[in-house]
Amino acid sequence: MEPLIKIVNLNVGYDKTPVLQNVNLEIFEKDFLGVIGPNGGGKTTLLKAILGLLKPFSGTIHFRKDISGRKKPIGYLPQVKHMDKKFPITVFEVVHSGSIMEGASKSKSEINDKVAQLLTEMGVYNIRNKAIGELSGGQMQRVFLCRALLSEPKILILDEPDTFVDNRFEGELYERLRKLNEEIAIVLVSHDMGTISSYVKTIACVNRNLHYHRSNTISQEQLNDYNCPIQIISHGTIPHTVLKQHN
Repeated sequence: MEPLIKIVNLNVGYDKTPVLQNVNLEIFEKDFLGVIGPNGGGKTTLLKAILGLLKPFSGTIHFRKDISGRKKPIGYLPQVKHMDKKFPITVFEVVHSGSIMEGASKSKSEINDKVAQLLTEMGVYNIRNKAIGELSGGQMQRVFLCRALLSEPKILILDEPDTFVDNRFEGELYERLRKLNEEIAIVLVSHDMGTISSYVKTIACVNRNLHYHRSNTISQEQLNDYNCPIQIISHGTIPHTVLKQHN
């Protein structure tokens, strides 16, 4: 099976300073990849390279032929803490702006209907005329997830979506992602592996290099081998995280 995205020997960073070195990764249909790693390890840099926001020093990122013709084959949910809440735009307009990500032409009424449908499914249709700056963190996540899904992408990328959201929406979000994963591939960056380990299928440990782990279970010894200094993940009836002894 040909991957949706194939990354080969990628070296990328800022100015002349490398952040990621010799990264190789394949993302296939209906993958659910959890991306973990320390702050500054290169997780967001990897996303920017995939999204075309950062030009590699060397190496290649290939998109499968059937999606490479689209303006953007990827739906992207950024961190809400980076949003400009003073920007004068409504909820409906934010979601509608996702239509520019779709290469195929659609009528204005078709796009409006799709926006309304997504807002309704996400439970935020009643605030469609509110300014984006008036929303809570959870509401903003719902709105930007609608925007990411408007173009019906083959791949959805989420950058720490559990930041600044309430516990109720966090559970709703992951269950929705589980359902979406029946149709599309998902790449999820998170520090909360104790929660997402119940949902992802594979794990990528990113800390200047990338180590791909073909399972959602991983041991402390494996993390050490991957040079990925994060908390150990433990599995049970309720996902939880085990901390090392500390003062």
